[in-house]
Amino acid sequence: MHTMTHSDELSLFTDVATMMADAARTVVRPWFRRDVAVDDKKDESPVTIADRSAERVMRAILAERLPDHGVFGEEFGHENAQAPWQWLLDPVDGTRAFVTGRPLFGTLIALCHQGVPVLGLLDQPVLNERWLGIKGQPTQFSSPIGGQPATRKNVALEAAEMSCTSPEMLELAPHTGWKTLKACAKRMTWGGDCYAYGLLALGQIDLIAECDMNPWDWAALVPIIEGAGGVITAWDGSPLQMEGDRTVLAAGSASLHQQAVATLQADR
Repeated sequence: MHTMTHSDELSLFTDVATMMADAARTVVRPWFRRDVAVDDKKDESPVTIADRSAERVMRAILAERLPDHGVFGEEFGHENAQAPWQWLLDPVDGTRAFVTGRPLFGTLIALCHQGVPVLGLLDQPVLNERWLGIKGQPTQFSSPIGGQPATRKNVALEAAEMSCTSPEMLELAPHTGWKTLKACAKRMTWGGDCYAYGLLALGQIDLIAECDMNPWDWAALVPIIEGAGGVITAWDGSPLQMEGDRTVLAAGSASLHQQAVATLQADR
């Protein structure tokens, strides 16, 4: 029997990730701006239908193509949790953006080996934009709008464009160092979800500090940010881990990242 080489394997996994993103895009897009949905309603709001349908089609593709892999999805939990290869799926990351008709949400697909992200895909179904990161390779980006997958270099903290999804998220922060970081940065923009990390990988944003992040929220972003020249860790600078403190700090360069880690710690 032919044993697959590492590159054959990665090529297969990339194909499967692309198939999943294509399928999710087809399922999610028709529900966008269909109705004014409220997060706390118990009925089948468009975002609920989009989330569940997209995760179902992605799981069906995995069951068919890579049945021995594990799957951990936001909607339907964990399957085959002991497998060394684990897919993490977030069909609609950015529920509030989706519900309010802003195309800043995304589908996140990650593949981890022994807990380390080796492949990450971020897809924006409405704008037809897609980021693909593979560990050790340059990030790939396709978009009808344009943009180059490379972070901004030589940006000092005081010149940095900073971003975070919401102030409410930071109320759950382990400490208030983010306030100092925000005060030191050039500007703070709110509301980006996973799309902000895509923009960081394009050099449009320099710094993101968030907390209360699940593994399916950050795993896909690691190869994308690193492959574009950036750094992504927990707030203390340690590698992101499945059982970590749920903080995420992304920066366009190692020097900016070091400054940000030091600033976050300074208040403690």
